[in-house]
Amino acid sequence: MSDKNTFNYETQAPIQDGDILFQIDNLCKSFGSLSVLKNISTEIRKGEVVVIIGPSGSGKSTFLRSLNLLEDPTEGTILFEGKDITDKHANVNKYRQNIGMVFQHFNLFPHMTILRNMTLAPVKLLKMPEADAQKMAMDYLKRVGLEEKASAYPNQLSGGQKQRIAIVRALCMQPDVLLFDEPTSALDPEMVGEVLEVMKDLAKSGMTMLVVTHEMGFAKEVGSRVLFMDDGRIVEENTPHEIFSNPQSDRLKDFLSKVLI
Repeated sequence: MSDKNTFNYETQAPIQDGDILFQIDNLCKSFGSLSVLKNISTEIRKGEVVVIIGPSGSGKSTFLRSLNLLEDPTEGTILFEGKDITDKHANVNKYRQNIGMVFQHFNLFPHMTILRNMTLAPVKLLKMPEADAQKMAMDYLKRVGLEEKASAYPNQLSGGQKQRIAIVRALCMQPDVLLFDEPTSALDPEMVGEVLEVMKDLAKSGMTMLVVTHEMGFAKEVGSRVLFMDDGRIVEENTPHEIFSNPQSDRLKDFLSKVLI
């Protein structure tokens, strides 16, 4: 992979080879006779903000879910921090503790308070003392301006607030990487900005992020690398500047002509 694809968003410093977080080789995924992912190979490095764009049905979300093994690959391998997590003997649950996932529809527990939503996993899975988990959760809530919502329930929050909670809930597990599956697509337009601001702050802090999104402005501004997917393949990957200013493939040119107004 060329050096132009391996820069940290905040410092613009080259990321070293030893900092590879994901190594994906010939990843395929089929649902019956439907081939959704076709021989995807790429690397994700620590500190990168990799934005995945493409038309609906191109395999973006399936690719992201495969990295968390929410979808079992049909073929190929995924190495995470040098370990083959697609091996049948791999401890999938242990691996998932190192990865955060933010879904389109929040996935908060409706019968639990916001604070309980955030502390449940650290206490149960990381064996963190309850008091420490609550302090950490409150610190994160303050970071996103929602500390007054700690005792509220999800149905008392707006969509933008729910998604901000979903992000900091994932952070409470102290993950090595965060995966975002179209985090703003279920939100009203006026709520999109508040969620994107939280994601921008995370990028500036150095968090490794993979983001499936239709927000081209976010991809341009925050991404260190952009993957364009179509028909289950990575058609093109490059810096945001090159993707948006100098697209190489006809398919990407056609896609951008429809989404950039």
